[in-house]
Amino acid sequence: MKSKSQHSNSAFDKFATKVSKAAGSTTAFIGAFVIVVAWAVSGPIFDYSETWQLVINTGTTIITFLMVFLIQKAQNKDSLAIQLKLNELVASNESSSNSLVDIESMTEEEMIIIQKYYHRLSELAKKDESIRTSHSIAEAHELHNRKQEKNNKPINKKTTKSPTKNNTKK
Repeated sequence: MKSKSQHSNSAFDKFATKVSKAAGSTTAFIGAFVIVVAWAVSGPIFDYSETWQLVINTGTTIITFLMVFLIQKAQNKDSLAIQLKLNELVASNESSSNSLVDIESMTEEEMIIIQKYYHRLSELAKKDESIRTSHSIAEAHELHNRKQEKNNKPINKKTTKSPTKNNTKK
């Protein structure tokens, strides 16, 4: 059973989401544009008085002030939903690094350390022959080291076969 505070938060969440979606619509922009044009056209009628100027200044200030909080509330909810979806994807993938689950709660310094790891992963990926290969950081290091070992090993003449006329394609 929901408590009264949970119900009111849910109602406010719904209200904030609807208002923020409506404020970002073409209709809202056209409506605001029409209001500004009507205000500008009415300037000569009111002799460009201080009251005429105060109307638009006060109206836009109040609307902007309230919209900042409504839009932020809707964005916080959307951001949390995206973070939870990403956490689920990271946690459910066997080859993903679980250190990225709940990364948004890390400090900026911790995130910079992880960013450096991914920069290194990018450098290793650039060295791969195929651009379609993707790795975790550990896999990338391991694959890169195996390639290096393979390239640095002396060629064993007993195990390598040289192409002959019989097994080469013409």
